[in-house]
Parts: sequence; C-alpha cells; structure tokens
Amino acid sequence: MTIPVSVKGVVVIDGRVLLLRNDRDEWDLPGGRPDSGESHEAAVVREAREEANVEVAAEDQLDDWPYEVLPGRFVRILAYGCRVVDVSRMALGSEHRELRLFAPDELDGLKLHEGYRRVIERWFARATR
Repeated sequence: MTIPVSVKGVVVIDGRVLLLRNDRDEWDLPGGRPDSGESHEAAVVREAREEANVEVAAEDQLDDWPYEVLPGRFVRILAYGCRVVDVSRMALGSEHRELRLFAPDELDGLKLHEGYRRVIERWFARATR
C-alpha cells in the first residue's frame, strides 16, 4: 500500500518562519497534497499561494518522513525550503485559523510537530551560512 504524500514549505520572511494554526490548534507549515500530475515543487508553490497568499519557489528538499495523522493513518511528508518571491499580499487563506511569523527562538512551547521544527532549523542553518 502506498501512503499519500503531503508537501510542506519552509517559508522565511525577514528572519521569521511562516506558520499556520489549524483546527486542531497545532501550528503547521503551508502545504498539502499534490494534485494529480503535479510535481511536489509545484504543489508547494500552489499551497503557499492558497493558504497564505505568498509567492515562493521551492528550492531544496529538506527531509522526508512518515507522519501519523490519526492512529494507524500515515502520510509521507516531503518538506522543502522555499525562496520568497513576493509577500506583499500575504493573507490568511480559508483552511486555517491564524497566520503568524515566528523567529526561531519563539518556537519553543508551540504545538508544532517535531519534524517541522527539524526542517525549520535546517532551513535557517542554510540561510545563515
């Protein structure tokens, strides 16, 4: 059985990462499932536009791991570091409750999956080299 794929984008704007709060009160990276025939990179770009109205380019795949959404139900997360193209019209889409930008030192205490923390740290480390 093939597990479904969900792509995620790490979007850093002025030294802060873009996160979205979902209906489970968890913080999430913009992303979702690719449409049929859509590349993973194109899906990251589309999802960032739909969920936060930001234009990005998916640059590097940062990680790939199974994520247990519900007990016994997994999706495969593919996380990409993104280059920001345009954030002048950034706005919360309809799928989430809140959009915020967080500095790396503000992530402690957030309800944020460990895999997301890991890829955020990786992208920040690459950006500051």
